Amino acid sequence: MRVQLTNDELLSTTRVVRKRLDFSRPVERDVLEECLELAVQAPTASNRQEWHWIFVTDPVKKRQLGEIYASDEGEYVGLPWPELAPEDTRAARSEAVQDSAAFLRQHMGEAPVLLVPCHLGRVDNAPIATQAALWGSMLPAVWSFFLALRTRGLGSAWTSVHLRNERRAAEVLGLDYERYTQGGLFPIAYTVGTSFKPAARRPLAEITHWNGW
Repeated sequence: MRVQLTNDELLSTTRVVRKRLDFSRPVERDVLEECLELAVQAPTASNRQEWHWIFVTDPVKKRQLGEIYASDEGEYVGLPWPELAPEDTRAARSEAVQDSAAFLRQHMGEAPVLLVPCHLGRVDNAPIATQAALWGSMLPAVWSFFLALRTRGLGSAWTSVHLRNERRAAEVLGLDYERYTQGGLFPIAYTVGTSFKPAARRPLAEITHWNGW
């Protein structure tokens, strides 16, 4: 299934999808591999291509990862939310975002596929430039993967909560925690409908700077 979109439509309507993920419909392996072939065209530091992609379809491992994802709900939900003016676009959507996030906490392990992207090396206490090189070598490819999913009628949600228990997830995945950094936990499914709209965003005047702050 292909969704016909212009480049601008693809970039402006690829959303984080939670409640509109169809967990009852299987996702074909060849479709995921098609998307990954496109995703790994993204740049990496010094062209090292030291990323790895773990797709999880085993029901037991999905359930375990879902439990890890939900286990830190108290700490994550308790993080302070910035005070926003009523007219701020973020304030208008905050309740809906929290509601859909709660839905995903309950159902993460039911997704047809879970993806954990990884990168060789750990940068826990490394200089900021070293950290930037690792994340900049992994996350652009992840977003390219999201874009490729969108053109094929699939969607995902960007989550990082499980990284609070990254070592536990590594044990589930048989991953060498000391050698590899995980980049997130992403549920993958066909979406219920393929029509998505651009999201409300802060005015560029509030976030744009020229020649300095």
